Amino acid sequence: MTVATDPRTLTQALVDNISTVIVGKRSAVELSLIALVSKGHILIEDVPGVGKTMLARSIAVTTGCEFRRLQFTPDLLPSDVTGVSIFNQKTENFEFRPGPVMSQVVLADEINRATPKTQSSLLEAMGERQVTVEGVTHKLPEPFMVLATQNPIEYEGTFPLPEAQLDRFFMRISLGYPAREEEVAILDRREQVDPIDEIKSACTPRDIVRLQEQSDQVYIDTLVKKYIVDLASTTRSHREVALGVSPRASLNLMKGAKAHAMFDGRDYAVPDDVKSIAHAVMAHRVLLSPSARMRGVTQESVVDEVLAEVAVPGGAGGRRPA
Repeated sequence: MTVATDPRTLTQALVDNISTVIVGKRSAVELSLIALVSKGHILIEDVPGVGKTMLARSIAVTTGCEFRRLQFTPDLLPSDVTGVSIFNQKTENFEFRPGPVMSQVVLADEINRATPKTQSSLLEAMGERQVTVEGVTHKLPEPFMVLATQNPIEYEGTFPLPEAQLDRFFMRISLGYPAREEEVAILDRREQVDPIDEIKSACTPRDIVRLQEQSDQVYIDTLVKKYIVDLASTTRSHREVALGVSPRASLNLMKGAKAHAMFDGRDYAVPDDVKSIAHAVMAHRVLLSPSARMRGVTQESVVDEVLAEVAVPGGAGGRRPA
């Protein structure tokens, strides 16, 4: 396998590869890879059958990463996620049996169906890239990414994610129903074989780590950083919002903007990079006031208003100085 060394060439190859399976959702695929390169996690909120699981599998196969799937149910225990120490009678020692989270790409399917105690077992892994079992800390492999799914329509028997856990997700995305032509293309591609069984890896896990390191080196001007902080600050004083986005959201906007710039073939980030990912990064972190929810105000509409209200720095603000 020959892997491109140019970041833009490699990232576009990854997007193209995944798009052979996830038809017509190139924007969602790009956002997912931006989150991966930014060392973030994704919450996929959508109705059943639109390709959420397939997206996670496609990312794992394309990047050559180990993939594990966890079906979250009310009887799932934290140890079923993180692993457990078992006494070995032969060696007379406890041995750690790693759980599914000790992988590189982890799909937490229907995460809101598990109890809050089990949901919280992912917090340390997502935030610190490690798990602690019986006082012993185990580092997670690199790269590491959690893709969690939930159905936004069905609420019976679910446990809504608390704000603290929502804030751990770098982005919230949705795939949505395909257009008519796209759905016909899906039928054509899956008439005899499943595309997921035919795609090959386009890189190695080490290449993803290298992309993460290159993304960190993308230049972002102070004016663009101030723009990010102004966006976050405006959500906190918005009339329809009970709780605005956290400083972690500002940090994620900066990381995501740098990755977006790299995907676009630039070594510097501009305000448009921030705007391109703003909805995915900010909307799920906005807690609407009760009156706003009653009037049908959405988190996305609040982000729209914030983007319209905050002044964008001048064109020279984002370019790397000579």
